[in-house]
Parts: sequence; C-alpha cells; structure tokens
Amino acid sequence: MPSRRGASPVAEPLRIVAIGGGTGLSTLLHGLKHYMHCGPDQTENRYDIDITAVVTVTDDGGSSGRLRRDFDVLPPGDIRNCLVAMSEDEALLGRLFQYRFSGGKGLKGHTLGNLFLTALTHLTGDFANAVQHASDVLATCGRIYPSTRTNVSLEATLADGTKVDGETRISKSRERIKRVRLKPAVCKPLPETLRAIAEADLITLGPGSLFTSVIPNLLVRGMADAIQDSPAIKAYFVNLMWQPGETIQFCASDHVRAIYEHAGKKVIDVAIINTKKIPAPLKRKYAAQQAMPVENDTGRLAAMGVKVVARELAAEGEKVRHNPEKLAETAVHLAGEGRRKRLRAKRK
Repeated sequence: MPSRRGASPVAEPLRIVAIGGGTGLSTLLHGLKHYMHCGPDQTENRYDIDITAVVTVTDDGGSSGRLRRDFDVLPPGDIRNCLVAMSEDEALLGRLFQYRFSGGKGLKGHTLGNLFLTALTHLTGDFANAVQHASDVLATCGRIYPSTRTNVSLEATLADGTKVDGETRISKSRERIKRVRLKPAVCKPLPETLRAIAEADLITLGPGSLFTSVIPNLLVRGMADAIQDSPAIKAYFVNLMWQPGETIQFCASDHVRAIYEHAGKKVIDVAIINTKKIPAPLKRKYAAQQAMPVENDTGRLAAMGVKVVARELAAEGEKVRHNPEKLAETAVHLAGEGRRKRLRAKRK
C-alpha cells in the first residue's frame, strides 16, 4: 500500500487535474487510484481525492492513427490507457480493453478498447461523450476528458527550419525540435476541463514526452490562461531521460523553458525531479539509443522562480520508468499544500 506521508484526510476531496498523455499520464493515474475509495486497497485509510485527467489527442500512429483515418474520430489510444489505469477492475475489464488483435483482416494491431471507443463515438455522436460512457462501463475512479473535441494534428518546426507533420513523424525525427503547433490552431478545451482547472488544488503536467504529450495540451486555446489563473499549485514531473529526437541534451530547466515558450506564460510553480540513480547497465543500454538521464540543474530552476521538489521517483526494472506509487505520493502531498493555500487565500 502506498505511503501517506504528508497527506491528511479533509472534509472535501483534494482536487487534482492531471494533464498529459502517453504512458506517463496513465502511470500517474494508476498510482493515484490507490489513494481513492474505489482503489484496490479497501481500508479505512482511503483519502477522498477527486481526479480529472486531461489527455492530448494528437496521436496519429498505430491503431489510433488507423482509426482516425478510417472513421474520422479522435485518437483513442491514450484515453484508453487512462481509462484502464483508473478502472475499478483492472484485472478483467482492464485486460479486455487492452486486448490487441494479433490477426484478422482489418483487425490486426487494433485493441478492443480502441474499437469500443470508436463505436461509442459513432453511437453518441461525440468522442467526449463516448469517453464518459466508457468510464461508466469500467467504473473509473475519476473523469477523463480529451484536451479538445477538435480533430487536431501536430506540426513541428525543427532547428534547421524543416517542418514535420504528424506526431509519429515528429517522434522519429532526430533533429532538435524548435517549436510545435496544433493544426487547426483554433481549438477549444471542454467547459468541464476549465471548471476542473479553476477548482483544482493541484494541476500536474507530465510525466511524458515533452513536445508530443505535454505541450500539445497547452496549445489548446484558453488552456494555459486557465492554468495560470487557477489558485492551484502547478507542478511539472520532469522526465527521467532524454527522448531521442525530442529532448536530447535537455536539462530540467530546458523542459520548463520549452513549456513556458509554448504556453506564452509561466504555468509551473514546482518542478519535481528524480534523485534515484539509474543503474549503470541500464544507462549504457539507453546511451546506445542517445538517451541519458535528465540533468537536475536546480540552480537554473530556482533562478526561473520554480520551486524544486526532489524525490526518488524511478522504478526498478529493465526499463527506466516512473514508480506510480511514488508519483502519486508526491502528487497527494502537493495537493494537500494546494488545499491549504486555497484556504489561506479565502481567509484574507
């Protein structure tokens, strides 16, 4: 069971808005579920936590990309992973949603969850509604919203001036990314997302691919303004490793600076960094793929006005990944700080 250090039960639920995409966001959500009444650890020490996940919708590869092209729907893959991470029964329904067909004409490579969300979108006429119905089926512990209802794609401008269309091609590029933008540029967040951000005690960004999972959410019109205006603590989970083609040689402050440049404003109060050493054999394995641990340049972060929270966040294993329980423990602690901050502001 996760540690409860730094957290305490409160009369109203601690409200956390988790923004991102890819496996990083679902890892955080999986950890947070263990703090909730619907989580697998049914004890008297549950914490009343309200979670809203906001998920990027620019994926154009694999099963999601095929479904986008064939059925004109938003990409379901990242949403599906979040649904499973927050589902009450990961053992059966979660495995069913993640089942990937290994054969069959037209089916090979698709997951059942992706097909389910696509079918629901056509039945309900709206992807966001389909996600809510899927949440009911899986009995998820919180709410999940796409960052926008608009069918957007991602375009990157590289350091040499070349423009690259599509998240998949951007991720495969080996040239440093200068800037990304959404096409079409005019797209709006869901009203429910804006309400959740305004009422949050903590807003998290990441972990996840900086330019393809985190920043695209901030490019949705009104999202960065809403985050800046919220009284919540805004925290960024810094990635553990460089990502080839996206963040080679990026220090922690480079991640924050890129977020600021794209958001057009300062939307981070806290940068959460990993202090657990990556085992040497694992570092050599990743170095062969041009990936090294992200340098924690805490001095530069402090000079940017960003508070640094240092934790041992790396999980044990054959791949460098975040530990979901450690992520969640840190988030809950910060949400408690955010609640106290809100209460102090009300008393003034």
